[in-house]
Amino acid sequence: MAPSKILSLSMLLISIIMVYQANGQLPNQTTMVFYMQDIATGANATVSPVIGIRGKDWSYNTFGSIFVVDDPVMMSPSPTSPIVGRAQGILIASAHDGANVHVVMSIVFTAGSEFSGSTLEIQGISRQREKYRELSVVSGTGKFRFSRGYAALQTTFYDPQTTHSIIRISVTIQT
Repeated sequence: MAPSKILSLSMLLISIIMVYQANGQLPNQTTMVFYMQDIATGANATVSPVIGIRGKDWSYNTFGSIFVVDDPVMMSPSPTSPIVGRAQGILIASAHDGANVHVVMSIVFTAGSEFSGSTLEIQGISRQREKYRELSVVSGTGKFRFSRGYAALQTTFYDPQTTHSIIRISVTIQT
């Protein structure tokens, strides 16, 4: 490419960036941290298997198992913390070796939270055997309309006796 064309292209790109900045069109980035309280057994279970392969154990590690989830979402890891929303969706054991679960989940913000009536839509593969997992934030509604970004999940607590786990979700989005 001729030097004059490179210079012209560079000037055009700089001009476009300056126009976007002047009009405030560059996306705003926000990071929020929430905690999901997840219980897999008992009367207060918030995640439950709904179907799986006949003759096999329906578990997170068994290919073909499908779960529904309705976990309370809180601002702190304390189980007595106020609920600001619900993590509602579907988990599908999608890897033959049980390593991955496909997640399709909405964080539905409830009355009393600053995001009341809004949702964040999260989707992707959760690599179960890794402490740190990333999923895509693909959209949202209300205050999160047109959002995109990622959600970093970390299990901060797990009690195998009660199957209670606390999952930290750090959501970074651009709106």
